[in-house]
Amino acid sequence: MWIPTEHEKYGVVIASFRGTIPYGLSLEIGDTVQILEKCDGWYRGFALKNPNIKGIFPSSYVHLKNACVKNKGQFEMVIPSEDSVITEMTSTLRDWGTMWKQLYVRNEGDLFHRLWHIMNEILDLRRQVLVGHLTHDRMKDVKRHITARLDWGNEQLGLDLVPRKEYAMVDPEDISITELYRLMEHRHRKKDTPVQASSHHLFVQMKSLMCSNLGEELEVIFSLFDSKENRPISERFFLRLNRNGLPKAPDKPERHCSLFVDLGSSELRKDIYITVHIIRIGRMGAGEKKNACSVQYRRPFGCAVLSIADLLAGETKDDLILKVYMCNTESEWYQIHENIIKKLNARYNLTGSNAGLAVSLQLLHGDIEQIRREYSSVFSHGVSITRKLGFSNIIMPGEMRNDLYITIERGEFEKGGKSVARNVEVTMFIVDSSGQTLKDFISFGSGEPPASEYHSFVLYHNNSPRWSELLKLPIPVDKFRGAHIRFEFRHCSTKEKGEKKLFGFSFVPLMQEDGRTLPDGTHELIVHKCEENTNLQDITRYLKLPFSKGIFLGNNNQAMKATKESFWITSFLCSTKLTQNGDMLDLLKWRTHPDKITGCLSKLKEIDGSEIVKFLQDTLDTLFGILDENSQKYGSKVFDSLVHIINLLQDSKFHHFKPVMDTYIESHFAGALAYRDLIKVLKWYVDRITEAERQEHIQEVLKAQEYIFKYIVQSRRLFSLATGGQNEEEFRCCIQELLMSVRFFLSQESKGSGALSQSQAVFLSSFPAVYSELLKLFDVREVANLVQDTLGSLPTIMHVDDSLQAIKLQCIGKTVESQLYTNPDSRYILLPVVLHHLHIHLQEQKDLIMCARILSNVFCLIKKNSSEKSVLEEIDVIVASLLDILLRTILEITSRPQPSSSAIRLQFQDVTGEFVACLLSLLRQMTDRHYQQLLDSFNTKEELRDFLLQIFTVFRILIRPEMFPKDWTVMRLVANNVIITTVLYLSDALRKNFLNENFDYKIWDSYFYLAVIFINQLCLQLEMFTSSKKKKVLEKYGDMRVTMGCEIFSMWQNLGEHKLHFIPALIGPFLEVTLIPQPDLRNVMIPIFHDMMDWEQRRSGNFKQVEAKLIDKLDSLMSEGKGDETYRELFNSIIPLFGPYPSLLKKIERETWRESGVSLIATVTRLMERLLDYRDCMKMGEVDGKKIGCTVSLLNFYKTELNKEEMYIRYIHKLYDLHLKAQNFTEAAYTLLLYDELLEWSDRPLREFLTYPMQTEWQRKEHLHLTIIQNFDRGKCWENGIILCRKIAEQYESYYDYRNLSKMRMMEASLYDKIMDQQRLEPEFFRVGFYGKKFPFFLRNKEFVCRGHDYERLEAFQQRMLNEFPHAIAMQHANQPDETIFQAEAQYLQIYAVTPIPESQEVLQREGVPDNIKSFYKVNHIWKFRYDRPFHKGTKDKENEFKSLWVERTSLYLVQSLPGISRWFEVEKREVVEMSPLENAIEVLENKNQQLKTLISQCQTRQMQNINPLTMCLNGVIDAAVNGGVSRYQEAFFVKEYILSHPEDGEKIARLRELMLEQAQILEFGLAVHEKFVPQDMRPLHKKLVDQFFVMKSSLGIQEFSACMQASPVHFPNGSPRVCRNSAPASMSPDGTRVIPRRSPLSYPAVNRYSSSSLSSQASAEVSNITGQSESSDEVFNMQPSPSTSSLSSTHSASPNVTSSAPSSARASPLLSDKHKHSRENSCLSPRERPCSAIYPTPVEPSQRLLFNHIGDGALPRSDPNLSAPEKAVNPTPSSWSLDSGKEAKNMSDSGKLISPPVPPRPTQTASPARHTTSVSPSPAGRSPLKQGSVQSFTPSPVDYHSPGLTSNSPVLSGSYSSGISSLSRCSMSETSGFENQVNEQAAPVSVSVSLSLSGYGGQEEPARKDSKTPPPYSVYERTLRRPGPLPHSLSIPAAAEPPALPPKPPAARSSHLENGTRRTEPGPRPRPLPRKVSQL
Repeated sequence: MWIPTEHEKYGVVIASFRGTIPYGLSLEIGDTVQILEKCDGWYRGFALKNPNIKGIFPSSYVHLKNACVKNKGQFEMVIPSEDSVITEMTSTLRDWGTMWKQLYVRNEGDLFHRLWHIMNEILDLRRQVLVGHLTHDRMKDVKRHITARLDWGNEQLGLDLVPRKEYAMVDPEDISITELYRLMEHRHRKKDTPVQASSHHLFVQMKSLMCSNLGEELEVIFSLFDSKENRPISERFFLRLNRNGLPKAPDKPERHCSLFVDLGSSELRKDIYITVHIIRIGRMGAGEKKNACSVQYRRPFGCAVLSIADLLAGETKDDLILKVYMCNTESEWYQIHENIIKKLNARYNLTGSNAGLAVSLQLLHGDIEQIRREYSSVFSHGVSITRKLGFSNIIMPGEMRNDLYITIERGEFEKGGKSVARNVEVTMFIVDSSGQTLKDFISFGSGEPPASEYHSFVLYHNNSPRWSELLKLPIPVDKFRGAHIRFEFRHCSTKEKGEKKLFGFSFVPLMQEDGRTLPDGTHELIVHKCEENTNLQDITRYLKLPFSKGIFLGNNNQAMKATKESFWITSFLCSTKLTQNGDMLDLLKWRTHPDKITGCLSKLKEIDGSEIVKFLQDTLDTLFGILDENSQKYGSKVFDSLVHIINLLQDSKFHHFKPVMDTYIESHFAGALAYRDLIKVLKWYVDRITEAERQEHIQEVLKAQEYIFKYIVQSRRLFSLATGGQNEEEFRCCIQELLMSVRFFLSQESKGSGALSQSQAVFLSSFPAVYSELLKLFDVREVANLVQDTLGSLPTIMHVDDSLQAIKLQCIGKTVESQLYTNPDSRYILLPVVLHHLHIHLQEQKDLIMCARILSNVFCLIKKNSSEKSVLEEIDVIVASLLDILLRTILEITSRPQPSSSAIRLQFQDVTGEFVACLLSLLRQMTDRHYQQLLDSFNTKEELRDFLLQIFTVFRILIRPEMFPKDWTVMRLVANNVIITTVLYLSDALRKNFLNENFDYKIWDSYFYLAVIFINQLCLQLEMFTSSKKKKVLEKYGDMRVTMGCEIFSMWQNLGEHKLHFIPALIGPFLEVTLIPQPDLRNVMIPIFHDMMDWEQRRSGNFKQVEAKLIDKLDSLMSEGKGDETYRELFNSIIPLFGPYPSLLKKIERETWRESGVSLIATVTRLMERLLDYRDCMKMGEVDGKKIGCTVSLLNFYKTELNKEEMYIRYIHKLYDLHLKAQNFTEAAYTLLLYDELLEWSDRPLREFLTYPMQTEWQRKEHLHLTIIQNFDRGKCWENGIILCRKIAEQYESYYDYRNLSKMRMMEASLYDKIMDQQRLEPEFFRVGFYGKKFPFFLRNKEFVCRGHDYERLEAFQQRMLNEFPHAIAMQHANQPDETIFQAEAQYLQIYAVTPIPESQEVLQREGVPDNIKSFYKVNHIWKFRYDRPFHKGTKDKENEFKSLWVERTSLYLVQSLPGISRWFEVEKREVVEMSPLENAIEVLENKNQQLKTLISQCQTRQMQNINPLTMCLNGVIDAAVNGGVSRYQEAFFVKEYILSHPEDGEKIARLRELMLEQAQILEFGLAVHEKFVPQDMRPLHKKLVDQFFVMKSSLGIQEFSACMQASPVHFPNGSPRVCRNSAPASMSPDGTRVIPRRSPLSYPAVNRYSSSSLSSQASAEVSNITGQSESSDEVFNMQPSPSTSSLSSTHSASPNVTSSAPSSARASPLLSDKHKHSRENSCLSPRERPCSAIYPTPVEPSQRLLFNHIGDGALPRSDPNLSAPEKAVNPTPSSWSLDSGKEAKNMSDSGKLISPPVPPRPTQTASPARHTTSVSPSPAGRSPLKQGSVQSFTPSPVDYHSPGLTSNSPVLSGSYSSGISSLSRCSMSETSGFENQVNEQAAPVSVSVSLSLSGYGGQEEPARKDSKTPPPYSVYERTLRRPGPLPHSLSIPAAAEPPALPPKPPAARSSHLENGTRRTEPGPRPRPLPRKVSQL
């Protein structure tokens, strides 16, 4: 039986449980579970991560933990009763865990690894806490570390700041909001500003001395030196080095490491230096022989210096090498460090051995305890401590020191009868009163233990030696009295014995007879002469002698005069026990000299403070002893002395001694009667304040009042204890009188000088410290009343002294912070006076920082749930006094401009934050009663209205995101909770007072506006929170958005007919609310829209206003967001906004206006779909097709469906900007044209709009025209620019503006020049299908045709599309997808290339029009595209597959022509027709013949750089013919059974025969041209071709060739072979030797041919039409044409489904195996130069695959019976075709110039299914026309060579092109040898003129395609350079005379808008233009 659990409530899963049993709950290890019931070893409950799923699990799988239960029963909450830090760690680590993995996914490796380390650290620390074996201090330390790491991680991950108190999280409900704010602020500041350490320490570690010739031991002495004051500031760090320059005791770190402690911030400056003095121990001269002297001396070696500023840059731990210098003369050794610092180079130089000192230095910051904690390893290994000289900046009580510092300065000695000066050594001893030498009290420095004697270093031959060696003598106090120091002077001989001879001594006593120690300063000591054997052990013999030249003892004047020798030392005492001050001694011994008391008290002020604090207790005892002795006589003097000592402790150096005085007062003070005298003197001073002229002394007294009161109170307590409380009333009276005097002096106003107000300020600043003393003797209420009276007596006039006002406020602040205020009884008394002063300051807006602090403290004491009567009364008082002024203050400070200085700005934000926290605290404390009283307190409705407006405005400010830092979510939620509670109270007042006849629009509007921005706050969007955070928020506050939404609905319903005031103004705000994906909120809000529509319908009979506002707001919401994070999640559910809630639709359907209502909703929904797409696309970084397509979709929607002109124009400009960013200049021009069309050439003024200034319509249209022309120019769409130039020129002409007209005509002319001179690339076109529901709405299940970028081939394009849609799946076939694909929850892309079909054929069909011009019409204004798919119909004949090979031709019609406002447009209509095998064969032959003719024409006019392309093409056709190429067609279509079964094909069969014969004619002529130009090494191949050609002729049954020629003359596209003006030379490929075709249909080497043997295999592949062709490779150029047929089948060896298409380049193609990997690139469909005819690729043997390299091709025109008549109509024009034309040569010779225009654009077969394109890179040579007279050099350029005329059918066309069918294969047109441009080098070409006209050529499909094949001349030489030669009569016919052709005017740039031109005739709707409406914009 299941029993509810009592104690087992909470546990952690210790083993994963699968939950496979019925009702089992699946659990993972580490989950926490809440247990509800138990039964026989099983529990029932739920995992806290998913509380909705309950189930059972074994009890053994769970480890129980202690927990406390809240709300027992159904909704109980379990809280683990563990340390709150543990709870926080657990939940935080869980949150981090998921985010940590995301960091890995987002590739943020650095943070990922750092966070991983931190998480491991936290887990380790967590274990330590859980084990529970830590000491209290260690636990505190661990928690500090944990919280620091948690905060760091939260900050890095952008999580919320956690408020903490003593390392534990704080529940905001348990503390006041002001306290919460302070905690948050403290944590925030701590995070932002690291606290600067005031104490610093220098760590020094000696490594070694690097020197070439040491050999002696060394002493190294470090110290810190102040070069500004020229004195050392630290003791010395002394260490010894061995002979190798290494520390002598490496195992004892304290011997070679030291910490220079207690450096103040003032000492971290560049004139503080680390000085290092090095002394060697050894022979007198460094170079002496070793046996010269055995005695060791201390001798100078060198010095090094380093500025401490060098260490400030960073805490370098690297070793520093310091240079060691030596002085030039030893006598200057004492100041060598100063000379080095001053850079007096003449006085020192580098030591002879060029030594370097290796040391490690590091600056550490913080107090010494902190350093011990953080660098524990340094201290645990051992380090010596080097102090500062003397006391540190702060003297700590209890510090015991008795150090005497002696500096051995210098000496003056006589020669002593010698010829040279002495070598003097000083030895020092400390001798006690008994004559014994004190052991171990001479310290050379830290790092070395003290010694008993000291030997100075020796300076060679120097009678005036200067040492300046500092020693420390730490002599105990008890040994000090009677002790003296003795100095012995010896001469050190350099002779062999090395003796040291004593010749004198000096001494100095440490203490004088009166008890004073040796005074600080320099002392000149007498040198007493003596002999070597003098016994100095008997001190009595010399102590009676004088020791200093300043002191004479007895009658030794004669002895003094006799001696000339002196010795100087400097002494400095640092002692906490001894004094050198006689006045101090006199005062302490006052009883021995009572007559000196007055003088001693007077001199006390002159004694140094450190002397007084050393003897503080003794001094105070002395003072109170004197007071007890004679208070009448000395009362005032003692009082003054006491004031002096009290104020001395205010000094920062001594303030640590305050506790010493406090201890003295508590424990040692015994003056029970002192209070009377103290009160009397104090009152006397206070009474004199108003009259006294000089107030300084009085101010000193007032400053000391805290301690004076402490003495008074303690003295009174002692008196009461002694007497049992006598004279109590008298004492109270005295205190009352004293405070009355104070109140009188405070109430005085300063008339003249500010001295009085200064005294008042001094009193006020120290008065609050007195409260706690008074509380020791008086009742709380009494003290409170005394304080209230005192503070109440302050003058309230604000214009008094400003500084006094600030002090007054500080006094109030200290009062609020005092112990007195914390008591509720006293608080109620003090509160009115505090509030009174606050009110005054807030009203004047003065001292706001202090006011904010005081208010915060006031509210900190009022806890949230205090419902005690006293608290409620306090709130009453505060509300009445401060609420209004508080609101005004917040409004005032938030409306001020932000200060520029960052420090002031932070302060400013703090003040705002604190006031806000105070307001929130106050509102949270207010109950119903308070609100009621507040609302009742307003006398008029106007006052209430002003208050409500004010509070609503403040709330709006509080909601602003910038009000609190972004990670303060806790604070924001608390604020929101308070706001919504208050709003609920105030909405009643709104309903009661401002409805019906009292309706006030402004206040209601303010209310609704507040409610909307409240709901839209980012911090309330729970959907964006983690599940744990969301759960916490919902448990604590619920969903506040829904609460506010319900309130909006309720208030809206109350409005009644007043609703009309808010329509349409509130539509936008309410719409914003409905965008939030919260179902309950939407349910509440959406019905309001019905209500609005209904009321609007009633008022005006429609709801156009509602509709307009709805649409505008939807758009502005998007443009505001611009994809920013705020709305990222909110828009996920826009689309089903009205869908899931049919209540609105149902309501509308019941209305009379249902039709327009439903229509409105449909429109809005469609707009939202587009806006959603737009927002999603705009989030992407770079501009891509999606962004542009989406903008186009939206723009069209505004134009066609909504007719919103302003929005339409805005989006035109957004689209324009996108195009410019993407460098789509042509599209940008077309886009701007849309706006241009809305304007007219009128003088109507237009307002300022977007970036346009205020101007007339004419001016704006002119500006637009010029911008559009500029963009057409940049996009190389010059023809369109010309049309606009003409239009604007007409305007200039009509206004007689000839200046601008001239410019415009020049611009127009320059555009014509560019058309002729500059190179243009023809883009590829691709058809893209977007299938599946996951695509954006504007793409979903639609197909588009896209204009590719320059040089972009299919493979690059499909890769780009897959990058734009990374989740899309590429479809591998070209068939139309079925419904399952349409409805799939996925993205499918179907991509293949298509061929453009130009609409205008006129230019393309005209003879003699240069390719530069034609190329524009081939790829511009294209509405129609097509692609072909071969397939077999019926039974496939394995012997001859052509019999059944059909082609399915699909034509696509677009909604707009390309190019246009986008690079892609949707397909509006598709038509499919089938081409029979015979039609297909005709088309193949037509294309091949056309290609041959163009190649021959180019060759004979020398437009080719070499003849290889022609060679390979001829070889391909003729060689294949030998193997039965054309014969396959003969077998298929010329046999009897075919003719009988297809009687309707008679004409077509005749046409095929004609084409075969025509091909033979062309081949014969081609061979003639070939013979003329073929190089010598290719002659054998030529001969072979001629032989094979005769075989081919015989197979065709051609006997008499000339007869056939007469019957069907060959028709060449360009007429005669004359060279047009615009012919352009080809640029070579970058390697300079090979020219690479980009997409030539014939650009295959001879091995890549279709042979008859491969036909069947190729034709059998019934696969997709789309095969990708890789571009050219090296093999193309290096392979020789081969007559064999066995290898020809390799041509189409790609995979049957997809062949990859690699971009063209001059590099070798990758191997096939690389190309056809199963990558996403390959999975898309292939380029459009695929079969536009019949053959499909089939797999071939791997050995063959390596042979082929696919090269993109173009496709050729084919006969299409389904084409319309106009498309077929062609006017056949006879033209001449000759190798050379004598007449033209003559004409051309006149110019005498070399014409070499840039590389021509790639021409295209206009009507072929897959255009033939050439890609030309924009090299400089190709762009700029050459200067006249210059000779074009054929420098390599990255331009692909390509013969535009030689377009073949698709690579996978009809099997093989042999014999005109299969062997017309793609011979490579690019071959190696570059074109030789030596003019006279060529053999004289034979001039041949032939006219071959082909009958019946005009009736074929779209012959304009053929006509467009103007061959691009590759080099055009002057005709004079060519010698005309005779042409065989059989081939010659006269050239057709034709007039010079003028370039036609370009047709309309936009057929619908630019000018009236021909429109295409296909049926189907076009986008309707906007109604003719003159734009207001």
